[in-house]
Amino acid sequence: MRLSALVILLGLPLRQLPAQIPDEKVNVVVGGMPRTYLLHTPRMHAQGRIPLVILLHGRLGTGSGMARLTGFDSVSESHGLLVAYPDGYRRSWADGRGGTPADKAGVNDVAFIGAIIDDVARHYPLDRGRVYAAGMSNGAFMAERLACEMSGRLAAVGVIAATLGDSLAAQCHPALPISIMFVNGTDDPLVPFLGGEMSGGRGSGLSVAATVARWVELNGCTAQPVLTTLSATPPDGTQALESLYDVCQRGAEVVAYRIEQGGHTWPGGPQYLPESIVGKTSRTFAASSVLWDFFARHTR
Repeated sequence: MRLSALVILLGLPLRQLPAQIPDEKVNVVVGGMPRTYLLHTPRMHAQGRIPLVILLHGRLGTGSGMARLTGFDSVSESHGLLVAYPDGYRRSWADGRGGTPADKAGVNDVAFIGAIIDDVARHYPLDRGRVYAAGMSNGAFMAERLACEMSGRLAAVGVIAATLGDSLAAQCHPALPISIMFVNGTDDPLVPFLGGEMSGGRGSGLSVAATVARWVELNGCTAQPVLTTLSATPPDGTQALESLYDVCQRGAEVVAYRIEQGGHTWPGGPQYLPESIVGKTSRTFAASSVLWDFFARHTR
């Protein structure tokens, strides 16, 4: 049910956001460096403070491209969310692996994301307890770095088509437990599911299993995961196994989706490059909807 229908049904007041051009390009200066992000504002939202989702594109991508890949504007309209799509430095993020232009230039992307949160809060009634970040590929490695370094400002993080880089794994010590969701394809040709060297000289990373185990440890999760199998309808050759660790410190969760035969892709999104290059885009679920369902369970 759309937000507008829900609030009318419940008799809740609707609030119109300040007048703004949808998907406006916003300029901020961080450490003397001009940076930009695209901001999508929903047409209506329930009375009160508004959640913010920050979505980080992959290497060679852009904020606008991330909006097209994820279709998250429609999630924004259905649930009354602000969505920011930042632009990386030379289409890259300083995710800590050392191989991107942003890493080599010493760009402080953690400060950039913090500046986006503060900038949005200056113009909108932001709910600072419901700020979330997610990414794809290089953007997902960056989102994981944010989980390591910004657990006091983010309620949850999503990591799609990435693992935990070796260098970050040794340095990651979140101040607080933080909920985190992973989506990884077993046939990802760019980020090895079993770990090791990544394509393009972008460093090495842990396996998916070791990455999830590390976050289970960091979040103090104690129980075995609850396992659920999801299949595409109609069948597309892929299948998703959900592993949910929901007995963790401070109400945190770790959830991982293993996509059998899935590639370096955003499930439910477009096949943005041929399967021969990035692998198959699974239709087992819409990653954007599942991501918001996960985020919505968590408040900092």
